[in-house]
Amino acid sequence: MSSPNAYDVERLYSKHEEKHGFKGMLGSIDCMHWEWKNCPVALKGQYTRGDYMKPTIMLEAVASYDLRIWHAFFEMAGSNNDINVLNQSPVFDKLKNGTTPPTPFEINGNHYTKGYYLVDGIYPDWATLVKGYAAPTDDPRFKFTRFQGSARKDVQGAFRVLQEDQGFTLSDWEEDFITEPMENRPKPIPNRGRDQDVIIREIRDRTVHDQLTDDLVEHIWNLPSTFRTTN
Repeated sequence: MSSPNAYDVERLYSKHEEKHGFKGMLGSIDCMHWEWKNCPVALKGQYTRGDYMKPTIMLEAVASYDLRIWHAFFEMAGSNNDINVLNQSPVFDKLKNGTTPPTPFEINGNHYTKGYYLVDGIYPDWATLVKGYAAPTDDPRFKFTRFQGSARKDVQGAFRVLQEDQGFTLSDWEEDFITEPMENRPKPIPNRGRDQDVIIREIRDRTVHDQLTDDLVEHIWNLPSTFRTTN
């Protein structure tokens, strides 16, 4: 798999708006558990979460409208949650390092410099993540949350495809994530343009997150009544 290039970003923006109504959407991100049947006894405690009762590995993935997986991070112990995985994930590394193509877009006259991913409610309020409302207070927010939930089925569908693939087993991955500790991996290339700390603050900017969500609520609310999200 590879990160989207400039052409891919343009296509993803176009297709996600056409299919789901969301402008500036790069894809959806989520995590799932893979059962680790051959987990060593010594590791079972840290790889087992109470609600699963079996050792698992967390898989974080980004998928687009066509169920293509653009990013996969597969090594965190099953005792973690989605936030722990996100905080260790390389999903935003290229954005931090300045090696991603430009991804600007505009909604309601407001200009945004970074595309975003749809996520569920556990994720933080970052400028690059868009969530639905846990308890929508009016019709526009209710409609937005319904559309957001429908669009997020892209990544859930990608997970189902992986689970149905009889040729894939967790054992295929075991050597990689057991013998290659994270601290031994190559360090990211330093950003040669802007200060990386500034970019990280922009990625995690809650003010931009709130403004983007408000703009998307209005945009989705004003879609033609004939528009139907396709999931």
